[in-house]
Amino acid sequence: MHRGVLALALLALAAPAAGAGLGNVFPNGGGGYLTGYLDNDLFGGTDRNYTNGARLSWISESRDLDEVGVVQRGLRGLTGDPESLRLFRAITGFDDPEAVDYNYGLSLTQLMFTPEDPFSETQPEGQRRYAGWLGLGFSLHAGDDEILNSAEFVLGTTGPRSLAEESQDLIHELRDIDKFRGWDAQVPNETTVDLSFVQKRRADFLPERRLGFRVDGLTEWGVRLGSFRTAAHVGGFFRIGHNLPPDFSDPRLSSTAYSHRYFDGGRGYVGDFSAYALFGATGRAVAFDATLDGPLLDDFDTGNTRETWIGELFVGFGLRFRAAELSYVHTWRTKEYDEQRSGSDFGSLALRLRI
Repeated sequence: MHRGVLALALLALAAPAAGAGLGNVFPNGGGGYLTGYLDNDLFGGTDRNYTNGARLSWISESRDLDEVGVVQRGLRGLTGDPESLRLFRAITGFDDPEAVDYNYGLSLTQLMFTPEDPFSETQPEGQRRYAGWLGLGFSLHAGDDEILNSAEFVLGTTGPRSLAEESQDLIHELRDIDKFRGWDAQVPNETTVDLSFVQKRRADFLPERRLGFRVDGLTEWGVRLGSFRTAAHVGGFFRIGHNLPPDFSDPRLSSTAYSHRYFDGGRGYVGDFSAYALFGATGRAVAFDATLDGPLLDDFDTGNTRETWIGELFVGFGLRFRAAELSYVHTWRTKEYDEQRSGSDFGSLALRLRI
């Protein structure tokens, strides 16, 4: 089964290059933006709880809707354009819904969770249950110079099919770290289906001054409904720097984390080089999490009691040279389950390329 998931993922990620001649089933090819994300708590000196996350995402340049694949077109009702559901038209905030640009995206994400004790072959009491998740995402984005609405449909799996154990074993072998021994006690296999919506709004605090110095920011809110996770969040972040890229790329691995020049206003990058610092915060309300509550359709006790309210603070920096951008962000997160002794922290690396 896991081979089938990987085959589907590879087919989806290859579709932009191969789909130009396949009508409306697959998206048209062309230019776009490829981003790799890596979260790991080893940046914080630990190896427990949310211990690793990896995401590969691709997003197209602006496209007409007839160039977008059938799965992504099915998300149009959530974009806030004139053909959207009435609720989403009301909350989108577009000044001119007829003038929005569209982008489509594809993503492959793996998340990994482990207890603190690596040597127990059974679930350590009071510690986080072993869990992994692998998800293939299809997204549609609609935006103007100030607002971006993103909807993503994600088909995934928990359990051994997520390949989390194999991924961790490989990383630990390469780093000569002892392997965790309790993966037989992980959250079991279950196919998951999730739908998420995120709206982002641009804020310019200090327009570009001499020497390219600028301060800007972004606020966002979002909702995710599904059998892997059901949650809502609000938050935002701010950037201070030289020749800020006009893309508002997600600095961290998250739902609908993509990179693209959403808010370029028709302008390109300023100069060959950018350098900036960023900081932000997020508040989240979680109603269901398969890694803490267990599979939705299976009576499985994880031994954990999920926290409903979670807060995060993060700081980081980014560097860009021409069409390549590298960033690092460090996040401090409050407790995610009642038995957790304290909050956690982890680092996020992101590499973005225009292709």
